[in-house]
Amino acid sequence: MFIQGLAPALVAIALLGPIAISCPGQQVQSPQDLKQFEEERTDAYAAQLEAYLHKWLVDDYPERAAKAWNRDYTSIEAFVKSVEPNRRRWRGVLKPPELKKTGELERRPHAPLGELNAEWLTLPLDGLTAEAVLAVPAGASPDKPVPLVIAQHGIGSFPERTFGLMDEGGAYHRYAEELVKAGFAVLAPMNLRTAERRNRIERLCRLADTSLPGIELVRVQRLLDEVLADPRIDRKRVGMWGLSLGGLATMFWMPLDDRIQVGVCAAWFNHRRNKMVIPDPRYSCFLETREEHAFFDGWLTEFTDSDAVCLICPRPLLIQTGKKDGIAHWPQVIEEFEASRAHYEKLGIADRIEIDLHEGGHECRIESGVKFLTRWLIEKPPSD
Repeated sequence: MFIQGLAPALVAIALLGPIAISCPGQQVQSPQDLKQFEEERTDAYAAQLEAYLHKWLVDDYPERAAKAWNRDYTSIEAFVKSVEPNRRRWRGVLKPPELKKTGELERRPHAPLGELNAEWLTLPLDGLTAEAVLAVPAGASPDKPVPLVIAQHGIGSFPERTFGLMDEGGAYHRYAEELVKAGFAVLAPMNLRTAERRNRIERLCRLADTSLPGIELVRVQRLLDEVLADPRIDRKRVGMWGLSLGGLATMFWMPLDDRIQVGVCAAWFNHRRNKMVIPDPRYSCFLETREEHAFFDGWLTEFTDSDAVCLICPRPLLIQTGKKDGIAHWPQVIEEFEASRAHYEKLGIADRIEIDLHEGGHECRIESGVKFLTRWLIEKPPSD
């Protein structure tokens, strides 16, 4: 209707002669002038909005976050208590829904990973299903339970790829299989694959006042409820290792489920304000992409990565970052990591946070990841 009503107005302008429109130094003389003027006026308004939000999100962030966080470093217990208000607000960002188990867990042999005696798990949840691969080392038993690691795939992948299947790009390096060999049970959940699918579902999630990471968190939590009842698995020794969007899941979910005692975040941790808001030829900025799924209500009110880490602390965390990974400018990652480590240092537990800054790209690093999880889940569990 707006388009149809515009033509007569332009005819009127042509018949009546030039009409001044309030804009310093410019007059509209013709319909063509109006078209150009309107484009410039709207572009100016868009630039004004972007500058306003840029200032709020980036420039004003330190002052805003300083008021939002009231950390108490006098003890670990005091610290955890002091960030609880932030944890509640983080839950408000992810908005995980209530999803209840509505049927029994189905377990069946998973032929693509038959050499590991892997199973495909399916759990019904209020109209959804939670699904994952589970692989348990052959030597695990009720007398010798093993730790569990959640191996979370990225946006272009699927559970089997964490074990090396169809990993054409070589980003995963069979890390889930390496974990099984090292004595860990592995739970590899299936999350929604591809940006296009996630964009579409995230739009619906916003209408429903939830988020896709929030839904996928609850799916994994219900699977954990079932898997941790397996006597072959030590329910007190649970870790998570995610790549790319699986790294997002690691950073997003650990704050809301303290059963996950150790985390490895590969190819995700970043200078979050820059990554989301500031275009730069040295890295890909989400603002310049079509990945709508990567934007969440209220994320940059107070939860840049170095602040979000406070909701994981005091649990051990390893960051894996490749210098050739185009998602980030690695010196900025170091800056954000140092800000994260400061929280651990103030609590006297700096040995619980590490970074593996390597010469590669968007990928997992087997040696540092397995070593870190072995240290904290087998040799020196955090609960000890």
